[in-house]
Amino acid sequence: MSFETPGPVEARLRDAISPIEEIIDEARKGRMYILVDHEDRENEGDLCIAAEFADAAAINFMATHGRGLICLPMTADRIDRLGLPMMAVNNSSRHETAFTVSIEAREGVSTGISAADRALTVATAINEQNTMASLATPGHIFPLRAKRGGVLVRAGHTEAAVDISRLAGLNPSGVICEIMKEDGTMARLPDLVDFAERHGMKIGTISDLISYRARNDNLVDETARSTVTSEYGGDWEMRIFTDQTHGIEHVVLVKGDISTPEPVLTRTHALHEASDVLGLGPKPTQELPRAMEKIAAEGRGVVCLFRQPRNALYASDEDGVRTIKQTGLGAQILSKMGLHELILLTDSPQTRYLGLDAYGLTIVGTRPILKDA
Repeated sequence: MSFETPGPVEARLRDAISPIEEIIDEARKGRMYILVDHEDRENEGDLCIAAEFADAAAINFMATHGRGLICLPMTADRIDRLGLPMMAVNNSSRHETAFTVSIEAREGVSTGISAADRALTVATAINEQNTMASLATPGHIFPLRAKRGGVLVRAGHTEAAVDISRLAGLNPSGVICEIMKEDGTMARLPDLVDFAERHGMKIGTISDLISYRARNDNLVDETARSTVTSEYGGDWEMRIFTDQTHGIEHVVLVKGDISTPEPVLTRTHALHEASDVLGLGPKPTQELPRAMEKIAAEGRGVVCLFRQPRNALYASDEDGVRTIKQTGLGAQILSKMGLHELILLTDSPQTRYLGLDAYGLTIVGTRPILKDA
């Protein structure tokens, strides 16, 4: 089952959702807006404001009406320059929300929790002239590290808030807060529509932001093409795509004519040297060659090999590109190749796939790799 299109509630309430261009304009004007993610992801709405406009009144509104955790999404570069360590070395949270240690302005605050104190902490953290010497830890503001590449790599509120501020020509940072109802449960889209009308706010969706960036931004370029011969399936056309975010080359092996409209048999595979080359670790080592043999037997299909942006041989499985489990480079590569309908080779058919509609991709079915062997 794929989850590449807006959910039924979002589709039904489409008239209540503003174009992403209007959301960017709201951010540019210093106004707060609501950002909604996919119904099959967190399915929540966040109050968002560009961080440079997050004054005491904005923080107080979030605390009073949003009721969630007030966080400060920033770019990975800014987090690195501040030297903020991650809250968890091995992130096991469901959606991999990248919390750093919490922070406080070192000077000018009292207890740190007041709206004015938290606004000062935000202003201190995003000021490029400041270093970690201007901050203390722990504190009452929770920075979030946005993935390089933004929502084209991870379809989360963290990346969306940073992307929107950047697209608005502002400091690439935001302040966000989940919206909860009075009974303490999460506000869903119908509740958020009422909330927005009550407070005169606009609602945007992360799906629309992905579509906007997919139309206007480019993270991958095809840099080479050649014919190669493998013991797994014989001759293949090998196409190299370079990731502009990390400078990493990803490999796509093509078998047959994939330009016709029929669904294309596709295997997306995150390369892992320890398992793929040395046969180490818990993952099956025959997935890749078996997938290549299946596509060769079909006579038509693609194998996408995504390299991880890491230096260590052993690294967390959560590091780097997660193929197309999230909107990302894999989807952009497949789209650039002119693919539209995919049949995935996978032994995990229950996996949810988000945001593919922004790239014109649809998963129409799956086939097993090893489970039918």
